[in-house]
Order: sequence, then C-alpha cells, then structure tokens
Amino acid sequence: MMNWRLLLTPPARGAWNMAVDEAILEHIGRGESLPTLRLYAWTPPCLSLGHAQPIADVDLARLEVRGWEIVRRATGGRAILHTDELTYSVIAPTDEPRVEGSVLESYNRLAGALLRAVKSLDVPVEMKEGKVNDNSIPNPVCFEVPSTYEITAGGKKLIGSAQARRKEGVLQHGSLPLSGDLTRICQALKFESEAARENAVKRLLERATTVESVLGRRISWERAAQAFVEAFEAQLGLKFERGALSESESKRAEELAREKYDHPSWTERV
Repeated sequence: MMNWRLLLTPPARGAWNMAVDEAILEHIGRGESLPTLRLYAWTPPCLSLGHAQPIADVDLARLEVRGWEIVRRATGGRAILHTDELTYSVIAPTDEPRVEGSVLESYNRLAGALLRAVKSLDVPVEMKEGKVNDNSIPNPVCFEVPSTYEITAGGKKLIGSAQARRKEGVLQHGSLPLSGDLTRICQALKFESEAARENAVKRLLERATTVESVLGRRISWERAAQAFVEAFEAQLGLKFERGALSESESKRAEELAREKYDHPSWTERV
C-alpha cells in the first residue's frame, strides 16, 4: 500500500482550481507534498480550454452574458464547460508506479480506477479502445470525442481526461458529468453559422452523456467522490490520508491564479 494524500476541496473559480493543481505539482516536484488525488467542483460555471486551443474558438460575448468564466488548462484537449460535475486531479512524481511510463501506459492504469469508480455507481461503462482523438470532424468540444482509455457508457463518452508531464511530475485531470445539459457548451463557442451550432448540439447528444442520463436518477457529488476514493484505493493499492493544502501550496496557488490563470497573457496566448 502506498500512502497518498486525499484532498476534497470546496467548489471554486476556474482560475483557482487550475492554480491549485499546478501549485501541488510544484510542491510534489520538490518532495514537499505527497502524491495527491484531488476531487473538486466549480462555481460559477467555467469554460476551460486545452493548453494549445485557440481563444478564437470562444464566443466571449455569449460567455459573459451567461455569467460563465473562462480559464486555460495546463493539459491538452479541447473545451469543457465545468458545471454539474465531479472533477478529479491526480498529481504525482514521474517515477510513481501508478503514473510512470508513457502517457498511454499511465492513462490505462488510472482508467482502471475510473472504470471501477463509475461501475460502483451502477453505471454500465466500458473503457474506450482505439486511436487517440480518432474523430474526423473538427470540433472544439472535448466531450464529443472519446480517446483511448477513456470511459464510455453505451458508446457515449462519460469521463474526459487529459494529462501534462513536466520535470516536477505528472498531472492528470478529468471530468465526470453528473447531470445537466451537456450541450450548453455550444452556446459559448463560435460556429460559422447557427446551423453549424445546431449540428454540434446534435452530435454532442449522440456522442456524450451524463450519469443522470444513463441511470435516470441523480447521483450526488459526495456519493461520486466516495466512489472515486474507494476505487482508487482498491484498484491502485493506495492508502489515502485526508489532508488539506499546506500554507505554502495555498500561497503559491494565489500567486498562480493572479499572475497566470486569471491573466489574459495566459488565457488568450493562443
């Protein structure tokens, strides 16, 4: 059994959520923090862009009207609207056995825990096999496209994940949509026409889903979080120590939120 830290953090703004994950990664890289599983949520709703996704994909006026925020992730992939979901992050040194090796090797190990977690909620899920991002239709929406080792239900994408590897360690985070209308994201993105927007809505409904849509009932954030904790412990041989951010991590997260994740030089850099 390997000791990891478990962080259950309250709903927060997008810039803070991304800053916390990076602050933890930096501290782990210096040997100042244990490998960490963090489970969290977002308020207000926030559109997150992949590391290299163009800001031109976003309709900023529509975003503002709805009171939604925007942030750019440290990880790749496409846009996600974070609301009504459980978000997880796994942060560990590169030589930690659960994340060592190639990106796909570590994805596979962690996907086993994700699969076990969602199955324990009685959701009939499977692990997607195939080529990474094997969709032929260009689209800025992350949840339209299942990638290798992502979790699907009835052939529809259920958990979207992305990973970043740095000298400090590995950061993987992902989203489990619990309820709500997944197509809301299409109202915050630019399309060449309203017909194209409607087509994107239709494709998204055909290719992605939520826990509530599959089960016909709601699962609370707390119940889903407990399922993640139990599955990660059982699948990966972990022993969690419930913890909190250190004073140093909190201070660094405040700096990163202010100077990076809340700043146009980062959000609008692509």
